[in-house]
Amino acid sequence: MATSTETAGTGWVDKYLEHVRVERRLAARTVELYAIHLQALAANAAEAGLPLDRVQTAHIRRWMAQLHGAGREPRGIALVLSCWRSFYRWLGNEGLVGFNPVKDVHAPKAARPLPKALAVDDAVRLAELYDPEADPWTEARDGAIVEVLYGCGLRVSELTGLDARASNTARGWVDLDALEANVLGKGSKRRIVPIGSKAAEALREWFAVRGDCAALSTAALRDPAGAAALFISAKGVRMSSQAVWKLLRERSLKAGLAAPVHPHMLRHSFASHVLQSSSDLRAVQELLGHANIATTQVYTRLDFQHLAKVYDAAHPRAQARPEGTRAQPRPEGTRAKPKNDDNKPTK
Repeated sequence: MATSTETAGTGWVDKYLEHVRVERRLAARTVELYAIHLQALAANAAEAGLPLDRVQTAHIRRWMAQLHGAGREPRGIALVLSCWRSFYRWLGNEGLVGFNPVKDVHAPKAARPLPKALAVDDAVRLAELYDPEADPWTEARDGAIVEVLYGCGLRVSELTGLDARASNTARGWVDLDALEANVLGKGSKRRIVPIGSKAAEALREWFAVRGDCAALSTAALRDPAGAAALFISAKGVRMSSQAVWKLLRERSLKAGLAAPVHPHMLRHSFASHVLQSSSDLRAVQELLGHANIATTQVYTRLDFQHLAKVYDAAHPRAQARPEGTRAQPRPEGTRAKPKNDDNKPTK
């Protein structure tokens, strides 16, 4: 246990590292990172002429700003602050400091990354992919999965939770007569999603062969809930999310797309493409099942990116000038002369 007679510096750091290694049993790599972060803290304090127990919140904020100015990512700064905060909390528990200078200091917010959406042409190419050498049963199922994910904007858990028909025990189901999918989303919130013509066509093709699965009858006896799934594996039971991820990755490679596609990318593509066509943010919120429209608003940034590309390609003031030329500045205090109006006399 640390004593107050120890130097408020490396001795405290060493004892804290021993504490997290032995008592908290943190991983060796984590302890190494803690050592690096605490050495930086001690170096900053020494440069400021301060023992560690005299460090104030203002010092922590200044050092955090230095990290940010040096190009450290917000996530990296957050990890450093977390280490320093835990260190001072331990010092407080040991009775070595009166307050935690890091307690109310927070890292800058990381920019929320834009969701990755496919271009419309790539999404259509993936949806229309047909492999004549593939097993017809598997091809019908996988094609329907792609159409439903892209055409309905479902989460992969919502897709795999669908049953072939409505029942008292079904979490979700499709109704091709009404062209609707009844979906159980996050927070057990139920919503109705329309099924488009292409997805409906693919589902009808899948329903026509779904019962051909040789293992289905046996699976229905062993696992009735699994066999009731809309999308089943060759073993006759409900497909897993991992299986959907795998088939999408394989189909995107067959389609010649630049990068593998995952289920949520099709959901992002659905939202982005609907928003580009309709500009109806509320409708997209309802279709996606977002409780808060702020979650949906990230797609307006994707839509703006699309509009910006159109602007750059089409607007005359966005066109790049010929290489080696530039606009000539006007003399200060002058304005461009308006064209003469033929109906007005010149002065």
